[in-house]
Amino acid sequence: MDPGLLITQIELYRSRIKLKEPFVISLGPLDHAENVIVLIRTNEGISGIGECSPFRTIHGETMETCMIVGAELARMLVGKNPIDIENCHSIMGKCIFGNNSIKSAIDIALYDIAGKVKNTPLYRLLGGMQTRELFTDYTVSLGPCEKMVEDALKIKSEGFHFIKIKLGDTVEKDIERIQRMREAVGPTIPFRVDANQGWTADGALTILQSISKSNIQHCEEPIPRWDFMKLPELRKKSPVPIMADESCCDEHDASRLISLNACDSINVKLGKSAGIYKAKKILALAEKSGLPVQVGGFLESRIGFTAAAHLALSSSAVQFVDFDTPLMFAEDPVTGGIQYGPNGAVRIPENPGLGVWIDESYLSRQDKHIIH
Repeated sequence: MDPGLLITQIELYRSRIKLKEPFVISLGPLDHAENVIVLIRTNEGISGIGECSPFRTIHGETMETCMIVGAELARMLVGKNPIDIENCHSIMGKCIFGNNSIKSAIDIALYDIAGKVKNTPLYRLLGGMQTRELFTDYTVSLGPCEKMVEDALKIKSEGFHFIKIKLGDTVEKDIERIQRMREAVGPTIPFRVDANQGWTADGALTILQSISKSNIQHCEEPIPRWDFMKLPELRKKSPVPIMADESCCDEHDASRLISLNACDSINVKLGKSAGIYKAKKILALAEKSGLPVQVGGFLESRIGFTAAAHLALSSSAVQFVDFDTPLMFAEDPVTGGIQYGPNGAVRIPENPGLGVWIDESYLSRQDKHIIH
């Protein structure tokens, strides 16, 4: 660790980018990605970039609260060593509880700096290798059945290997949606369903039993996250594997769910875990218990998903990735970073750190806070 390396300035930028079409889940519709970009500057001229995508219905954070809390965290971190990430997390934790979304953007920027200091891609710094290819799914938003069928057929025609489907409506409507999409798409492409906490435990079981013959890989967060004590029984009865998402934010949640035998897999998102530092702790628990992991995200740009891809390459527990939302953006101001190939293939650069940056002219047009 370089003891002379110090944070001299932290910049926070609002980044609101229109989506090509509304993204709809059971918790509500979104027509813009409302993100916050963080730049951390140091006294040695090394800078790091991070990003978060707060969901008010999941994080309890918004773009505005992230700017306010982020500025407070920044004041605490200026003058500290950016590659002493454990200490930076301790400082953030003592400053304010929760606020994991904005903490994740800072964490990602710290890891970007750490990779640049070591002159190595982040996935290698995290102990990973780029020896396997990652394939993202693509998501069908919740909506009228006819539109969801149309979207599923489009995703199939574009060659994606996996289709993710947002559900969380009534039992009857969600069963019909899956049946109609499976009939249209055919039997081969696996479906991944995500209720975003939209069902009751009884309703979830009815739906999962009804759709179990439709080649369903897993179901994410079928019931409200506060009702997690019902997950063990639901998992025991469900013919479809249960993936914990909103009920698993950090390593403490993961430990609890594993001890309860509450899920078959875990969805790790940097915006839930306050970044890479705690996400690695979740992955370690998953590896020890033999639990498969999906690495996903919210509505981050290619900045946030570049960090997620580096994380995904760092652990053998990661079997699924959900990196599609940057493909939904109407504008892409990001340079370098994650690249999308045929069939949803994902590649990340070999540059030191994240290997991603952002168009400075785009940043110059955004509202900002600069802390030094």
